[in-house]
Amino acid sequence: MLVDLRSDTLTRPTAGMRAAMAAAEVGDDVYGEDPTVNALEATVARLFGHEAAVFVPSGTMGNQICLRLVVPSAGELLCDADAHVVTYEHGGAAQHGGLQSRTVAGGLMSVATVAPELRPDGWGTVPTSAVSVEQTHNRAGGAVHPLADLEALRRLTRSAGVALHCDGARIWNAHIATGVPLDGYGELFDTLSVCLSKGLGAPVGSVVVTSAALAAEARVLRKRLGGGMRQAGVLAAAGLYALRHQLVRLDDDHLRAARLGAALGVETTTNIVPLTVPDPRGFAAAARDQGVLVGVVGPRRVRLVTHLDVDDAQVARAVEVLGPLLS
Repeated sequence: MLVDLRSDTLTRPTAGMRAAMAAAEVGDDVYGEDPTVNALEATVARLFGHEAAVFVPSGTMGNQICLRLVVPSAGELLCDADAHVVTYEHGGAAQHGGLQSRTVAGGLMSVATVAPELRPDGWGTVPTSAVSVEQTHNRAGGAVHPLADLEALRRLTRSAGVALHCDGARIWNAHIATGVPLDGYGELFDTLSVCLSKGLGAPVGSVVVTSAALAAEARVLRKRLGGGMRQAGVLAAAGLYALRHQLVRLDDDHLRAARLGAALGVETTTNIVPLTVPDPRGFAAAARDQGVLVGVVGPRRVRLVTHLDVDDAQVARAVEVLGPLLS
């Protein structure tokens, strides 16, 4: 039995999703004429309570487009030191957008950590243009920013004239874990990038969510970055299927992660189980030899992620293999 816990992007499309993709009505999305893409964009925009949305090939492209919408060239983005936008996006904000990123310590973003770091214009420094929040937070073990903290951040940034962006790759997990409506999150942010290819199980794609005016700019940036797709309805159909059939089942992933974490001595919040080990590469190699794949994410950290393709038997097998390796 192979148990692949490296990432929730590893899921294979279900039979129902493949059928929906095969039957998708398509057109040319660059001209705005793909009806399935248009339906996906309208659905996601409505879910988050925004005017418009733009389908993009990846979460990284979604984030990069959003950041350029709210931060001018040579402007400053404020985010946490472990944020995906400065850890896993290969310096894209600097290279493509000419953005200056400045990070804050202290884990999840809050008024306490952000307020002292906001820089106004006119002090001989680069003023802060936007703050980015990751929900849920990957490197914080799938942690969820509490709604009250996000609401306080929105009040702070609004009063300072600073935009608020959400890297919402796993915001669906936050929604299921907390019961906070998606539009309850959506109303707090100027831009969001939400992923269809993680826990939702689509093979590819993310969606930029924002105002109608910024969405028009996002389409230009998408094309400029090479993300203009033609008959993309076959991919959008997978996203629509995932939203209709596979969103509610994220709770299964959370329960399995909790079971896995409890057996390995780790508390979990959503679908990520972080483990601290002295030799991550050696640990991963030993686990692989016994058919369990884990992700190395730091000099003393490995990550386990539950997803659509991980069932109860595989969780039991992972505990059987990883428990002795930890001890």
